[in-house]
Formats: sequence, structure tokens, C-alpha cells
Amino acid sequence: MSFAEEFNPEVSEVVIEEDEAKEQNRKRARWYAVQVASGCEKRVKANLEQRIHTLDVANRIFGVQIPQTPTIKVRKDGSRQHGEEKVFPGYVLVSMVMDDEAWQVVKNTPNVINFVGAEQKRHYGRGRGHVTPVPLSPSEVDRIFKQAQVSEPVVKIDMEVGDQIMVLSGPFKEFQGEVIEVSPERSKLKALLSIFGRDTPVELEFSQVEKQG
Repeated sequence: MSFAEEFNPEVSEVVIEEDEAKEQNRKRARWYAVQVASGCEKRVKANLEQRIHTLDVANRIFGVQIPQTPTIKVRKDGSRQHGEEKVFPGYVLVSMVMDDEAWQVVKNTPNVINFVGAEQKRHYGRGRGHVTPVPLSPSEVDRIFKQAQVSEPVVKIDMEVGDQIMVLSGPFKEFQGEVIEVSPERSKLKALLSIFGRDTPVELEFSQVEKQG
């Protein structure tokens, strides 16, 4: 308790009322999806969090999230790069109580395009009408955050079925073929190679091949 609160009961009562109001708002808050400029998700999150503090709306905007899942990218040489991948690229999620002031704080953040919601067409002229923000349903929120909390990373590779490859090493060096199966967990793939005039499936290490085209 501050000096002012201790010696002025009225100040203390105001602080308690503000805390209670904030807690009530937190219970009423909903999650909204906000479309942002491509590649600007982290910048928008940082700017919006700063604006929430500066404009004193922390009692109505409670969180800004960029749901991400862990990934492992397997390169052509077989090496693995650990990282994260956004669940919804181009969007951030905002927990808030929707009113005009809170809407303005989010909408006027640099690189924010608009809330996801129902578009009301303009009566005159062309272009997008006003978008009424629509909160995510509890089931959508649950699914999104569960997807972001997976413990097993998603394996991403540079190769996929249908890719044309050239073999760089081994007994089939300089053979060309088409990928028919990819096994990222084993860092291997199968490709159809023309051997003695016949298409033959051959298993190869990622490090043995190079994607063509």
C-alpha cells in the first residue's frame, strides 16, 4: 500500500474499485483475431503492448499472442535446424473487452490491417466496408492454443513427393528421378530412378540428393 492509500481511505477505495473492475473485465474478455501486414507479427505485438501501457487500457486489453509450434527443418544435406512456425501467419490474437477505445488502440497500431469479423458493405463507393469484430469461439481458442503447445516438433523438409532430384553420391550418382516417398523422421526418401530402362524405386539419404528446378 502506498503512502497516499494508507493516509487517505478514499484513494484506497478507488484503487480497490479499479482492481475489481479490471478483474470483472478480465472475465468478460474474448479473444479476437487481428490481421496484420505480412511478416510484421512480432513488430505489431511489441507495438501494441507498448500502446496498451502508454494509453492506459490494460484494464480492457489483457494479452497479445502469436501462437507458434516448434519445428525441425531438415536441409538437403541432412542437417536439422530447430525453430518455430506461426500457426496463423499474418495474424495476432488479442484478448480484450471490445469497446470503442480498445478497438481504436488495436486498429490504429502500425501494420494492423483489421479485425477478423463480419464486413458491412458500404452504401456508396467502392472498397471494404466497416468490419464488425467477431470473437473466436471457446472451441477455436482451445484448438489454437493446444496446437501451439505440442511437445513434439513438426518436421519440415525441402523435399516433397513429385519433386525432381539428381543423385549426388553413391552407386546411383548423376541419376535423375522423381520423389515418390519422404520419410523425414529417418532423413530418407524414395525416388523412381531409370535403371536399365526401367523405373525402379530406390531409397536414398537426403544428403545424397539435390532438388532440380
